[in-house]
Amino acid sequence: MARTADVTVIGAGLVGAATAVGLAEAGLSVDLYDAEFPGSGSTGAAMGHLITMDDTPAQLALTAYSCQRWRVLAPSLPEACEIDYCGTLWLASHPEELVGVRDRITAFAAHGVRAEVMEERRVREQEPNVCPGLAGAFWVPDDGVCYPPAVARALVDRAAALGAAVHSGERVTAIAPHEIHLANGSRRPAGAIVVAAGVHSPELIPGLPVVPRKGHLVITDRQPGLVRSQLIEFGYLHSAHALGSASVACNIQPRRTGQLLIGSSRELVGFDGRINRVLLNAMLERAAKFVPAVNSTRVLRTWTGFRPATPDKLPLIGRWPSLPDLWIATGHEGLGITLAPGTADLIVAGITGRPAPIDPSPYAPDRTMPTMTTAVA
Repeated sequence: MARTADVTVIGAGLVGAATAVGLAEAGLSVDLYDAEFPGSGSTGAAMGHLITMDDTPAQLALTAYSCQRWRVLAPSLPEACEIDYCGTLWLASHPEELVGVRDRITAFAAHGVRAEVMEERRVREQEPNVCPGLAGAFWVPDDGVCYPPAVARALVDRAAALGAAVHSGERVTAIAPHEIHLANGSRRPAGAIVVAAGVHSPELIPGLPVVPRKGHLVITDRQPGLVRSQLIEFGYLHSAHALGSASVACNIQPRRTGQLLIGSSRELVGFDGRINRVLLNAMLERAAKFVPAVNSTRVLRTWTGFRPATPDKLPLIGRWPSLPDLWIATGHEGLGITLAPGTADLIVAGITGRPAPIDPSPYAPDRTMPTMTTAVA
C-alpha cells in the first residue's frame, strides 16, 4: 500500500515547488505531483519579476516580504536561475503619474524597501535609450528578475533531496477527503492537500474564484546594454487592475544573455493560446514608445501563457473549507514568481500551526470578494 505523506502538493510550478521545500524543511513528508514537469505551466511562460507592488496594502505586505525571502534564497540557487537584481524603473510619462509618490516611498520604507524619485536627467543617465520627455521615474533598486523554469527545477530538486517524493507526469483529476484521484484511474492516500495548480486549480475545486488571464511575451535578439533596469510604465498598474478588457503596457526586462524580454498584455479568452497579432503589435508599439530602439530589434520568439487571476487581484493562500486539511496556493496572476516564497511560508505556517510571518487574513481563499462576473464587467 502506498505511503500516506503528511502533505500532498498538487502543482510543481514555482509556488508549489517552494511550498514543497518549505514543508520538507519543516520536517514533514511530502508528495509533489505535476501533470507534466516542474515549471511547465504558468511558471514556464512567466517573465520572472522579483518586484515590490503596492496596488493595495495587502499586496505591498506580501510582495515586500517575499522579495526579502528571495534575497535569502537567491545565493543558494544555481547560476542557471539567472537572478539579477537590476532594479525597477517605473517610468512616468506625465507629472500626474508622480502625484503621491512620496507617500509610496514612505509605505515602501515601512516594509524595509528602498525607493526614490528620479527626475528625467537621472533616468536618462541610467537608461540612455529611453525616450525623451519623461516626467521622471519611481526607482526601486532592490527589485530583480530571474529565469522561473530553472528556479522551479532547482527547488523541486531541493525538495527531493529533503525527502519529498516527486511525481512528474501524473495528473491529479480529483480530490477527496485525504485522497487524490489520478488520470490513470488510481487513487493515492493523502494527509493535508495543497492545491497549487495555478489556472487549473478550479478543475479540482469547483467554485474557486480563479480565471485564466492570457498574456503575450517576446524575446529579442541580443542587444547588450540597450536596457539595464527593469522598465515598467506607470500605466501598467492600471492595465493590471482592469480584469475585463484587453490591455497592454510597457514592461521590458534585460536578461543576462543580452536579450530583452518584452511584455505585457492581458486578455480574458479562456484557454485560447493563439497569438493575438493585433494585441501583440500594440504591446510592441507600447514598448517602443518608451524605448524607441525596440523598433529595430529583431524578435526571436513570441509565446503566450495563462495567469491565474482573482476578482480582487490578491492570491488565494490558506485553508479551503470544503474538505478537511485542504489548502489553496493560487491566484497570483502576474506575481506568482515574486510571491512564491512568501506563499510557501504562509502555507507552512498554517499547516504546522507556527506563527505566520505576516497577517494571512487578506489572502484567505474564502474571503468576501467581488463575483467574477462583476469583476469582469
